[in-house]
Amino acid sequence: MATTAAPPADVARLPEFRNEPAADFSRAENRQRYSAALAVARTELGVEYPNLIGWERRERRAEAKFDSINPSRPSEVVGRHQEGTIEMAGEAVAAAAKVFECWARTAPEKRIGILLRAAELLRQRKAEYSAWLTLETGKTFPEADADVSETIDFAEYYAREAARLFLHPVPLTQIPGERDELRYLPLGVGAVIPPWNFPSAIMGGMTMAAIVCGNTVVLKPSSDSPTIAARFLAILEEAGLPAGVVNFVTGGGATVGNALVEDPRVRFIAFTGSKAVGLEINEKAAKTPPGQRWIKRVILEMGGKDAILVDQDADLDAAVEGVTVSAFGYQGQKCSACSRAIVHEAIYDRFLAALVERVRQITVGDAADPANYMGPVISERARKKILDYIEIGKREGRLIAGGPVPGEGYLVAPTVFADVAPDARIAQEEIFGPVLAVIRCRDFDHGLAIANNTEYGLTGAVYTRDEAKLAKAAESFHVGNLYFNRKCTGALVGAHPFGGFNMSGTDSKAGGPDYLLLFTQAKSIARKL
Repeated sequence: MATTAAPPADVARLPEFRNEPAADFSRAENRQRYSAALAVARTELGVEYPNLIGWERRERRAEAKFDSINPSRPSEVVGRHQEGTIEMAGEAVAAAAKVFECWARTAPEKRIGILLRAAELLRQRKAEYSAWLTLETGKTFPEADADVSETIDFAEYYAREAARLFLHPVPLTQIPGERDELRYLPLGVGAVIPPWNFPSAIMGGMTMAAIVCGNTVVLKPSSDSPTIAARFLAILEEAGLPAGVVNFVTGGGATVGNALVEDPRVRFIAFTGSKAVGLEINEKAAKTPPGQRWIKRVILEMGGKDAILVDQDADLDAAVEGVTVSAFGYQGQKCSACSRAIVHEAIYDRFLAALVERVRQITVGDAADPANYMGPVISERARKKILDYIEIGKREGRLIAGGPVPGEGYLVAPTVFADVAPDARIAQEEIFGPVLAVIRCRDFDHGLAIANNTEYGLTGAVYTRDEAKLAKAAESFHVGNLYFNRKCTGALVGAHPFGGFNMSGTDSKAGGPDYLLLFTQAKSIARKL
């Protein structure tokens, strides 16, 4: 087993943050390393994982079980998990509340050191850990590697942010004759409810942000990706995390999820997922039952209907590549994915021709085969929903790319519809799959109006050489993450704090300097001298 590197002696003065580099899969040795890691992971398929609750790390096994499966090979069971109950959720909250009394008083240096050790462990085992993402969620090698790199980035970045908040005095105006200070305190017990599409980065990022601030957590992963969460928790514990700081309960959203959201002992909920579920959580959390002494804090990142606006003077090749990668990377299963390309009428036909040629180069199949750019979508349920939207698209636009994909797995071809109206369903509703609507605009202002004409506001991009138009987009394109002359996916921790407007969530800005504040409360102390 790889040894754990010791954290820097002075965590208050860490080196400047740098993003974890991505693996270069054009190099044969990197492809071989991941293939070898997949072979090792396959020897551990089908293992049963218990729920983990409390300071004694009690294993809890439920009567009912469910399987996590490989979407590339649906007959392959990745892990067996517990169908948690409302009672188990309550036990986990009680345990987290008990452990909080000690963890909240743990020295910030220790909490920071655990994140740094976890980052180092992930670095050492990047291929092995990434292999599980490929097996459980259908991520190709580059997508899995990027997910783990982002997890490492969150650990390193939040460690530094915690040092800034907890180890350095906050500059305040000092009143003559007083000593004035501001301290950041943890909130309490939190429910962390992550999605399956970034099963490591988002799950790990929300969890580490909570615990480094001194909170305790009940982690309820998506039932499509619980194995990744279980293995991540093992890494945290190897890094030195005391038992009970993070409690692990798998199960359904209607049972375990709702029980956590409604429990009056839960102080905050961090959720990433669909708009419908996010709004339901927000509504439930807003209710204050007798005995609840706080207003629950809700941190939501929900959906998107993201657009790339291509102006008439854009670099056409760059725009086509940016749209393609944004629309079909990880099978379009990113809340930041481009699902609308809004193209100036002067270049519309040339853009479509180049786009179709580029999309036809995309290979689709088993995510474990490095020859494939796209793997499967996450489940048969997701595949059916996407295919239903494709049928809707055939009535709302002109199908110019896409079609059936033979082979095992939940495969969907990269699909492009042209001549789509801005108010069409496939231009308004989040599909969460490899379906792109191409919309014609008269001019740049018309394109901006179309881009803003949805209930979401997560990501967007603009391709133009005109600086005045870029300035207008910076002011008027209403999204939380806006990119110029590049793709609208691939936000990097520290550089692109991530979170959106409107129905895309609470603009929580994960990976940015404000994020940890969401997991703390500030206390002002004035002492007369």
